[in-house]
Amino acid sequence: MVGAGQAGLSASFHLRRLGLDHVVLDADERPGGAWQHRWDSLTMADVHGVADLPDAPAPGGSAERANEVVPAWFARYEAEHALPVERPVRVDRVTSEGDLLVVHAGERRWTTRTLVNATGTWSRPFVPSYPGAGEFRGEQLHTHDYPGPEHLAGKRVLVVGGGASAVQFIGELAPRTDVLWVTRRPPVWRDHFDEGLGRHAIELVQERVRAGLPPASVVSVTGLALRPQEQEAARLGAYDRRLPMFDRIEPDGVRWDHPAPGQPAFEPVDVILWATGFRPAVAHLAPLHLRSPRGGIALLQTGADVQTATVAERDPRVQLVGYGPSASTIGANRAGRAAALAVRRYVDSELRGAGDRALA
Repeated sequence: MVGAGQAGLSASFHLRRLGLDHVVLDADERPGGAWQHRWDSLTMADVHGVADLPDAPAPGGSAERANEVVPAWFARYEAEHALPVERPVRVDRVTSEGDLLVVHAGERRWTTRTLVNATGTWSRPFVPSYPGAGEFRGEQLHTHDYPGPEHLAGKRVLVVGGGASAVQFIGELAPRTDVLWVTRRPPVWRDHFDEGLGRHAIELVQERVRAGLPPASVVSVTGLALRPQEQEAARLGAYDRRLPMFDRIEPDGVRWDHPAPGQPAFEPVDVILWATGFRPAVAHLAPLHLRSPRGGIALLQTGADVQTATVAERDPRVQLVGYGPSASTIGANRAGRAAALAVRRYVDSELRGAGDRALA
């Protein structure tokens, strides 16, 4: 298995419970997955929900830093369940040799019948390409590198993106400094998160994945909601001053070629904060040719729940958890169990096939 975040720990728990020998290769030096890299100002009261791990309730909301609380929880979980995690191991590539897969990390190699990939997205921040980006004299940051509001105090900050992270950044920054917000499309606001909409959004993601398309954002379906900690920014009008996406970046700001009536053609900014999301970290799987001509990795669903879609259509030896419909923390748990069961089915079928060939 590759990756020891929420999805990886869940899958490892279920593999161990099923009596399947395995090793978990994790690129970080310590437990915590992506959580250990999140910004210091993100508290447990700010996070958008952390699901329980199997047999381990998640930490509750508090003023404590999420990048300390969740990694400590993961570390306890690994130890209490004796999960076979090796770190730091950065996997370079996975190749196929006959019926087996070979996992390469520098000079080290592991040979396996199956692979569970749980590498998430944090290591692949996405920044769209815009003319002039290389000429900008200010600072460009991504959610991945967000240093917290203190670093940006007194600077004019342009937040780019229409997701929950952008809304959260504006909530932190607007009471402290001058903030502009740009998105590709108008945000859809809701008074609260609707579970039915959430399920529908996940189903739409699975439809894309099943069709071999790359996973897409669910925000356009679920919408955005302001939490208490963002009400002050709302009172200041920070969310009402949203602008459409600019056309190019100049050394001291951003420009619109055809601004709307009453909108400036140019806005000076000191910082561009790209809250533009992440892409799945699956480059190491490229030698297996899992992608469809449409750019995504098609997954087969193994149960009634769309979040049980884990089996790579092009190579049933490979399971992907925390990808597409299982990218949420609760989805990662469901996918972890589904992947472990799929691994057992595959191994059992291979062993039966080997026995039949021996008898022939």
